[in-house]
Amino acid sequence: MGNTIQTYAIQTLSCTPDDEGPVVATLLHAPATPQTGKAVLYLHGFIDYFFQDHVAAAFVKHGYDFWALDLRKYGRSLLPHQHPNACLHLNQYYEEIGLALDAMQAAGAREITLVGHSTGGLIACLYAHDGAQRDNIARLVLNSPFFEFNEAPLMRSAAGALANVVAGSRPYATLPKGLSPMYGESLHSSRRGEWDYNLAWKPLEGFPAYLGWVRAIRAGQQRLQQGLDLRMPILLLHSDKSVKAGSTWDEALHTADAVLNVADMQRYGPGLGRNVTLHSVANGKHDLFLSRADVRAQVLAAIFAWMGKGGE
Repeated sequence: MGNTIQTYAIQTLSCTPDDEGPVVATLLHAPATPQTGKAVLYLHGFIDYFFQDHVAAAFVKHGYDFWALDLRKYGRSLLPHQHPNACLHLNQYYEEIGLALDAMQAAGAREITLVGHSTGGLIACLYAHDGAQRDNIARLVLNSPFFEFNEAPLMRSAAGALANVVAGSRPYATLPKGLSPMYGESLHSSRRGEWDYNLAWKPLEGFPAYLGWVRAIRAGQQRLQQGLDLRMPILLLHSDKSVKAGSTWDEALHTADAVLNVADMQRYGPGLGRNVTLHSVANGKHDLFLSRADVRAQVLAAIFAWMGKGGE
């Protein structure tokens, strides 16, 4: 898996308590040497946390201070009293993003790139539109962003309607349909993948999709789908194809997006702003950074080539 970073400076960010009680987020930092003033903030996806050491190592090698957030109720930030990965509105995440940006700037960051995967990509776009420090973000890099639920339109509509009706009084009620564990099977080294990550924080079978979370995601997606008119350059990377993950193993899960429909990224990506570059990655997984070695090398090369041109 190439050079990796074994240790990070880790900081716990205290956030405003919510309906479940105390809230924290976790900020990881791997500095570049020498310091360049360039920095990256990485936002992970749903049923996820930061463990992609090879990505941090690549950015550091290219002169970028690397920072990553485990958002509230995810990974290192998940507290015993909390529902895993739950949120009631996506702007709840703006608090820890703002605290992270404060820390980055205090450490000398002058040119900040926001990198978001899946749900983190959706959150990154919305923060870049209306977050308090949106003017301090030089560019966005989106790795298979979550712009739409990967369901048939009727199922999407039914789930959204259920969430809107029920979530107000029962935000932690769950959708009856769970996630297929097959995407996780394609990733973890104990199954058919090459990555050794914490299965308590990123279980193969996933976490429940709470109706409050579904409503929050749907509201964010609807805003984004109307267009955001972002001013900074944006690079949106996605696989060249999608595959439906079922109940049995399929080798295609190693070479396609098994979580989202790439057509939705192609449809809504151009509406993000005035300077959007879409980049299709042959045989990419949903998390392009976790694709097979040759594919992820191409992904990182494409990112650094684009950023080397100023992200234009």
